[in-house]
Parts: sequence; C-alpha cells; structure tokens
Amino acid sequence: MTRWIDENAPTLTGLADRIWAYAEPSLREWRSALATAELLRAHDFTIEWGTAGLPAAFVATHGDTGPVLGFNVEYDALPGLSQRAGVPRHEPVVFDGDEYAPAYGLGHGCGHNALAAASAGAAIAAARALRGRATVKVFASTGEEQLVGKAYAVRDGAYDGLDAFLDWHPAPVTATGWDVTSALYSSTFSFLGSPGHGSNPLGTRSGLDGALLLAGMVERLRAGNVSPSGRISYAIGGGGAPNVTPDLQTVWVYVRESTHAAAKTLHDKVVACAGAAATASQTRLEHRLVTAIRQGLGNRAGAELLHHTMSDLGPPAFTDADQEFAVRLQEEIGRPRSGLATGILPLHPPAEPSLGGPSSDTSEVSWTAPHLSLTAAVVPLGVPLHSWAATASTGTPIAHAGLLAAARYLAAAAVTLVEQPETLAAVKQEFDGRERGPGPLPAHAEPPRPLPPAEFLEETGQSALPPRTPPVSAEPLGKI
Repeated sequence: MTRWIDENAPTLTGLADRIWAYAEPSLREWRSALATAELLRAHDFTIEWGTAGLPAAFVATHGDTGPVLGFNVEYDALPGLSQRAGVPRHEPVVFDGDEYAPAYGLGHGCGHNALAAASAGAAIAAARALRGRATVKVFASTGEEQLVGKAYAVRDGAYDGLDAFLDWHPAPVTATGWDVTSALYSSTFSFLGSPGHGSNPLGTRSGLDGALLLAGMVERLRAGNVSPSGRISYAIGGGGAPNVTPDLQTVWVYVRESTHAAAKTLHDKVVACAGAAATASQTRLEHRLVTAIRQGLGNRAGAELLHHTMSDLGPPAFTDADQEFAVRLQEEIGRPRSGLATGILPLHPPAEPSLGGPSSDTSEVSWTAPHLSLTAAVVPLGVPLHSWAATASTGTPIAHAGLLAAARYLAAAAVTLVEQPETLAAVKQEFDGRERGPGPLPAHAEPPRPLPPAEFLEETGQSALPPRTPPVSAEPLGKI
C-alpha cells in the first residue's frame, strides 16, 4: 500500500508546497481546502462541504462497507510567522498592518501543509489497497489553530460511527505513544466604552482600560492560582490611535489544564475577573465562549500498532543537505547543533505527573472514536513549532521526507486494522472501556463563520452564511 505513496510523492509534496504558499488563516483556508478536495476527488472520493456549518471544512468518503476508518486533515497557518522557505535566518515574506502597527504575515509554523498532504495521501493509498473492504473517510477540518473546527463537528455528530481515527502531527521527532493533550477553553472578552478625544479623556470610558485590567488580573491568576499543569495565554486586539479613547478592545484568552474539569474551574475565574474589570472601567462586557475541548484520550493498543508499523517502515530519509540546513537554522536561533532526528523514538506512555502541554481539537474526536496518533519529523531538533524557524523548514525537502513517512505509516496501519480484525477489536475494546460523557461545548454555542469569497461558494455549492453581529456601542455616559 505504500507503493502508491512512493509513486505519487511529487503530487503529495506539491500539494504541501501549495498549501504552504497559500498560508491561509484559521477558518479562511479557501484555496487550501479546494486543493485538498481536488486531489481526493480525483481518486474517487465524494466530497460533502460545510461540516458543522463551517464552509472550509469537508468530509470526503470512499466506499460504504466494512470498518469505517477516518483520517485527519488540517490546513491553517498562523499569524506573524511569514518566512522564506529554506532560509536559516529571519526573513519574512509578507508584512501586515501599517507603520504604526507593523506585523508579519501568516506562515505554516505548525506544518499543517505537510499534515494535509500526508493524511490525504494515506487515505488514498489505504482506499486503493483495501479495494472496498472498508469505508475510508477524510475529515478536512478548518480552524485547528483556534481549536474550533472539530469541537463543533464532534458536537454535531460528524465523527459518529467511526471504528478508528488515524492522525499525525508534524514535530521535531518521529514517535508515537498514548499520551494525552490538555483540555482547553477559549473565550473572548470585549470591553465597550465611549470614545472621545485623547487630549481630554475625562468623561470617556476606555475599552483599553477594561482590557488592561483583565490582563493584570490574569497575571495575578498565573502567579498564584494555576497548577503546574495549567496555562493561561492571552492576546489584546482592537487597534485605534492615541488621540482617540479606545472604544472597543478585546482580550482573547486560552485556558488549558490537564482535565476538562480543572480547565473549567480556571476559566470560571477568568470570567469573574473580566466582570470585575468591566465594573472597574465602567465599560460593558461581552463574553463569548469560542470553543471548549476535553483532554485527549490515548489508545495504547493503537500506539503499539503504529510503533510496530513505523519501526518496520523506518524513519524519514533526510539528505546531507537537509542536515546542513538544520544545523545552520539551529545556530541562528541558539539551539544545539544536533541536526535532524534520524530514528524512531521508543513507545512512550503518558507523563506522570501531568505538567500540561499543547492542546488540539482532535482531542474531542478521541472521545468519539479510538484515536491513533503519531508524530513525524519535519523540523530540526530544538526548533519550536509556532515559530518562524519552523515555517522555514515546513516549505523544504525536510518536510517532504517527514510527510511521506507519515503517509506510509498511516496507510499501512489502516490496512492492518482491516486485515487483522483482532487488532481493530483490541483498539476498540480499549476505547469502549473508557468512561465518557457529553462534551463541554454548549448546544447554543456558535463558531466564528467568516464569509467565504463568492467563487469559493460557487465551486463548493454552498450558500453564503450571515456574519455574526459584532458588539455594539455601550450606553451613553450617565446611563451605566
């Protein structure tokens, strides 16, 4: 089943490079989604657009009998990480903003361009090898970097009926295990005041005051109210000019913890702080829960299958030129000159005790179906994801080698699950033995829905969705 991947390597790496060049933001991956769907459709997958009402998401299906195997596709980039591919020094390609608020453009600092190409290729290879003995589904998810797409899709039942969900993520190492990701709450807190002239602020109410008060309280929470496994991250947005009292300012907050219950407790404290900040600044607060996800559920039987498969197929094949670039990049960012990982790490269990870590909306799928996940090296050792240095790597042959290895691993594991029913049974038995309940996302919660371009709607056969109404101005002064 890996022969097809080898024979079509230029197609898969070409797709990865196209998505890398598009560098589209979360929930607006219009061209990336179309390019991925085009490849799948060319190999007899049927495409259903608009998963959970999100226009850039789709489900591609091949076959309708046997076990149902799902593959994960993501294709969003990150803000501020624009970088020229293969250049081992900071050299952004795109600049956003203006002279007063300069910013770099988007870049694939998390390697989702490689993720999309490898998973799509693995699904095609598996479908060809299984020849009607399984139903193969590709879940192309939008907005993973905002942890939105799969949270709403799981809530709405898109992943129901899967026998196994095969997944991978770019990383500095090639490995697998049954460790877990952190639970997360994402909220926005908008402070609405009354604008006025910056030279005479008396009598106005500043949304920036509310935002900064909340930021200060979050810092106090981080100092004394967060466990070793907890994290609070935030960003302030709103723009403006110094000669206008800021009217509308928003703080976007991520709260992470090792369990959903702990994350909710910490998130509730942030909500209380936001209310206090609004009271102190005499602004009106609009709180919106953007998304909420549980911690991931590992699957030891699935990890053992993946590790055996990976060991048989071998690690990514890097060239001397790849290693040379890796060392130069490591030197530039002050990391050890260790090059690229050339082996496969031992199978690893969850960390004890949990000290927290990254989150992914893929964890919501792990509560719906057995989740088999691995990582493959697409960046040098010591290069952090979500950095310009990662973007420099994910558009190079280094990422090509990693994504082709990942595609082989996933395709081979999928075929094994069908050809060895006892392996699939063990994976499902472990999953069925877990206690599970409803997800944390309320039924009334709505995801952000940017309006797609008209040509995207026409090509995908979707209707335009109404944009969400933005916060309105606060009551006039004197009517607090």
